[in-house]
This record gives sequence, C-alpha cells and structure tokens, in this order.
Amino acid sequence: MPSYTVTVATGSQWFAGTDDYVYLSLEGTAGCSERHLLDKPFYNDFERGAVDSYDVTVEEDLGEIQLIKIEKRKYWYQDDWYLKYVTVKTPMGDYLEFPCYRWITDEKEVVLRDGRAKLPRDDKTQILKQHRRKELETRQKTYRWKEWHPGFPLSIDAHSHSELPRDIQFDNEKGIDFILNYSKAMENLYVNRFMHMFQSSWSDFADFERIFVRISNTISEYVMQHWKEDFMFGYQFLNGCNPVLIRRCTEIPKKLPVTTDMVECSLERNLTLEEEVKQGNIFIVDYELLDGVDANKTDPCTIQYLAAPICLLYKNLENKIVPIAIQLGQKPGPGNPIFLPSDATYDWLLAKIWVRSSDFHIHQTVTHLLRTHLVSEVFSIAMFRQLPAVHPLFKLLVPHMRFTIAINTKAREQLICECGLFDKANATGGGGHVQMVQKAMKDLTYGSLCFPEEIKAKGMDSKEDIPYYYYRDDGIKVWEAIKNFAEDVIHIYYESDEVVCEDVELQAFVKDIYVYGMRGVKASGFPKTIKTREKLAEYLTVIIFTTSAQHAAVNFGQYDWCSWIPNAPPTMRCPPPTEKGTVTIEQIVESLPDRGRSCWHLGAVWALSQFQDNELFLGTYPDEHFVEKPVKEAMAKFRKDLDEIVNTITERNKNKKLPYYYLSPDRIPNSVAV
Repeated sequence: MPSYTVTVATGSQWFAGTDDYVYLSLEGTAGCSERHLLDKPFYNDFERGAVDSYDVTVEEDLGEIQLIKIEKRKYWYQDDWYLKYVTVKTPMGDYLEFPCYRWITDEKEVVLRDGRAKLPRDDKTQILKQHRRKELETRQKTYRWKEWHPGFPLSIDAHSHSELPRDIQFDNEKGIDFILNYSKAMENLYVNRFMHMFQSSWSDFADFERIFVRISNTISEYVMQHWKEDFMFGYQFLNGCNPVLIRRCTEIPKKLPVTTDMVECSLERNLTLEEEVKQGNIFIVDYELLDGVDANKTDPCTIQYLAAPICLLYKNLENKIVPIAIQLGQKPGPGNPIFLPSDATYDWLLAKIWVRSSDFHIHQTVTHLLRTHLVSEVFSIAMFRQLPAVHPLFKLLVPHMRFTIAINTKAREQLICECGLFDKANATGGGGHVQMVQKAMKDLTYGSLCFPEEIKAKGMDSKEDIPYYYYRDDGIKVWEAIKNFAEDVIHIYYESDEVVCEDVELQAFVKDIYVYGMRGVKASGFPKTIKTREKLAEYLTVIIFTTSAQHAAVNFGQYDWCSWIPNAPPTMRCPPPTEKGTVTIEQIVESLPDRGRSCWHLGAVWALSQFQDNELFLGTYPDEHFVEKPVKEAMAKFRKDLDEIVNTITERNKNKKLPYYYLSPDRIPNSVAV
C-alpha cells in the first residue's frame, strides 16, 4: 500500500506547542485519505520548535496531492498551536511543501495548499477554486473595517489586542504594553522620581541634564551640546527624525512679509532675498496644519499652548542649511513679529524652540502616526481580506505586515485613546492629535508616498545643490532595491500586463485600499485599479517602503533627537511671544515642559526607539511562504543589494560626529511593529 512521509514543524515561540489531539488527512486528484491521528496527549510530539515525522499509509495512490487538512481537538484546556509548515514525501519520492505559519486555536480544521504561488487564473480544479473562495470569505468576516474617528483611514474592527485574530497578535502581549514599557523606560532611565512632579519647573537648561546624563549616546549628547546653534537647527530638517517637511522656496509667501533688509546679515552671496530665491538657496518649512488645532486641556492646573510657525532657511556658502527668519503665527501683524538671527539671543532662541516643538507635533501625529502606522494598517487589512495565502502578492507582502495591526490596536487601546498616555505630556493630546490627522488627510496622496516623486516635488532632489541630505540619498537607494525586487517577483508570476488586469484578487486588494483606506477620495491619487506590471511594481514598492524604510526613518531616531527636552518640547506652558526684546532665560524655562511631562516624554521616545526583541530586518524572510527557486534567487539578489547599501552607508558614516544610519537596511525592520 502507498505510504506518504509527513513532516510537521512547530513554531519556536513560547507556548507554540500543543498537547491536544492532532489529526491529518490528505486530499489528492485521485482520492482522499482517512483521518490519521498524529498526536495525542502526553505523546510529547509538537513541542515548541520540534520537527516531527510520521508515515501515513493509504489503500491506493491519491494522485497529485492538492490539499492537506490539519484538525486539532481539545484534550483538556485551550492549547493554541503554532504550525510552521508540513512537508509530504510522496510514494514517488517527490517532496511537497505546505506553508502554514499560523496559530491553530480551539477545535478547528486548517486546510493547506502546497507552497507554489498561484494566481486565480492558475486554479483549474473546482476543489482549489472553492478552497480559495472559502479562505477569503472567512477572512473577510474576521478582518472587518471600522471607523475610529471621522475622516481617518479605516482601521481594524477590534477594541483591544485580545479581540484580534490570534494570527496577528503579538507573541507576548506584555512586550508591547505601553504603560508597562513607559514605566520600565523611566525606571531604566532613572527618572521615575520626577515622573509625578507636574507643574514643577526645571531651574535652568543645565537642570534638564538630571534626566539626561545617564543615558547619553553619540547623537543625543551631540544634540545636547549644540542644540542652540543655527547649523544644528537646520541640519535636523534634513537628517533628524522628521526630515520630510523642508522644501525649496520658489516664492516668499505673502503671509510671511520678510524683506531683504531684515535678513541681509544672513545672506552671504551679496544678493537680494528674491535673487537668492531664484538661485534656489532659500528653503521653507510651514506648520500651517497646526493653525486652529486645540491645545491639550486635560490638566486644569497647566495651560498648554500650540503655535503654527513659518520658518525660512538659507543654504550658506558652506552648503549648510540655517534659519534666517521665523514667524510664530500664520497671520502677519504687529503681534506676530518675524524673529531673526540678529535679534536678542533669547528672542531668537525661543523662536527656534517654538519651531522645534511644532515640528515634534507634526512628526508624531502626521509623519509617524498617519503616514506610516495608519497607512500600513490599511495595507495590512486589505491584504488579509483580498489576497489568499496562495497568492504570490500575499506571500510577498505578509512579512511586511507583521504585528502592524496589533501595535496600532494596542496604541488605540492605551496610547492615543481618550485619557491615554499621549495626553500626559503632549500639547496635542486631548483631541488635538485627532484634529491634526483629519486635516492632514488632504495631503495624504499616493504620489506623496512614492519616495523619489515626493523628494522631487519638494525641490529637494539635487545632490549637487543639497549635498548633505542623507535621508534622501539612502532612501532612494533602498527604494530602488525594493522596486527591483518587486519587479523580479512580478515578472515570475505576471507574464504580461494583461495578466495583471485579469487578476481579480489583486484588483479587489487595490480597490479595498482606495475605498476604505483613502475613503474613496479621488484627490488622493490612489489607483482604483492597476493595469500594468510597471504600475504594479511601483504600487508594491510604495507598500513595502512605507511599512519598512519610511517607518524606520521617522521612528528609530526619536530618542537621538528628542531626548534633550529643549530640542523637542512636547508641550509649551507659555504662549508664543508677541513682541521682541522681552524674552528672558526664566521665561524660556517656564515655557518648557515641567519635570513630570519631561519624564513621560523621555520614557516615550526611549520606548518607541527600541527594536523588538525578535526583530526581523529588511530582506530577512525566515518564514518560507515562497517555495519556488526563482523567487528564492530574487530574494538572495535583494539581500545582496541591501548588503551593498549597508556597506556604502557604513563607509560614509566613518568618523562622522553625526552619523546617519536610520535607513541602513540592517536597521530597517520589515514591518511597523513598534
């Protein structure tokens, strides 16, 4: 009688094994096997990290194996089991791989197809078509869209992490408990003695070192030493943790009535301000989005303030970007002066501090939360709803969706919810952050997520004109590597543009993102359909780049750039100055966050800057969803390209006082998971 050798691999996560009854059956083109008992209580099979083999004998040959069914029946208590994969050796000596990489919970049956990726058109038999359809029907009932706030991209329909499907939960929920992690961070940073000292001001700038000195590192310590200097202020617009706002100024806006006479002492080329603009030497950062946003009112004992500044910057003869004019409000007038480097020292310093505080708010809520976390969740939900596990694009994208829905759900549960941790230290807490996302949605376009296109649209693409923009340089290298990889995979499965058009699952995936993620807004520029392989490659690059590189660029530098509180104040406790010549050092210190808010802020940026314990970096795919040799060769080429980028960045950073490494592929996690 024919005999099949079945090998079953259990995950290595904690509690991945099971003591339940486990049954297996095979289904082929010529028939089905009986249900075979593989494990029962106390057999010690399916232990954590184990690979177990069994012989399954059948009465007659089953033909080509199409499906295998794994069934788990409870012995005593709920005992979830993480099944990595099953391999089957046929009587003819052929090996078939059946990837799973899922939790089997309760008393459920899991039906697996072999690991060869298939488009809908490739399924010829009714049994395979039915399996594909049933998988998506089940997923669409499990992964449901929900509106968290009006105008937001839709998110997962779950109130808490524990309500999520087991497959997308964190392995260890304690590891991403924000309250626990923030408390632990403040303990590790030796600042917990200050954390309840709200309304208690620091005595001077040096006093901030009491919560800083123990945890200094190369960049954060350099920031502490040089934060007052104009070159450091300007440098952060290029290579800090929010390097996405600066744009070349093509015309001085009427709402910023700055003249050549005002800034003449800052201009080094003997040109007028208008001539400097024409030569491309003037840059601008406008925080208009903050105008009208309500400041945090959750603490009646502390009035908090926001501003919507406009900052004009200049490329000097050393090619450094430095500030030359700052207006702290959007409407010009006597009570809204334009601050200049030639003003009194503390006037100019406080104006820069206000810009840095505004930059922090835009960074946290728009650059980080909306444009990486919430957008990545949209990609993730749409993938689970519209792409079955056998689809090549599911196999390509699933590593880049790891834990994204989970981290966002946990954030909505503890961090950015009403009365959450975000409210404790941030001036945009208490609802301001919600207003900001709603306003920022109009600028969330498909083109703005295409990295090279967005850099060019801002006039920041010339390496000759702007030589020290490492975020741009490294980002374009990583973008190209991802795009080349996506193209390689696409050409394996899509032989023509016609095949792209015919892929109904791909089109449903794209439509889900447009309709639910972008709320069907035509102005977003998100495609409703994709008709060419070239456009598909770009679309997949947007998804993978956003979930990996873009998030890394704006997340993991938070401790480096924001731990020195005066450089990134999360709140301001006095209103912006309305006249010049009145600012004192005491007024600046009173404006900065109190001791309690400073400590909560420090704990937050430290916790958010840490990699996960089991982090997987770009190009690392330990879960073998793909089994075909051409795709594995494409993956190897992708890793080689990424390694070359790592080497280039490492070489450039040698001996730099301010190394830029946030877009080095060995520091880019595959997905948004923190």
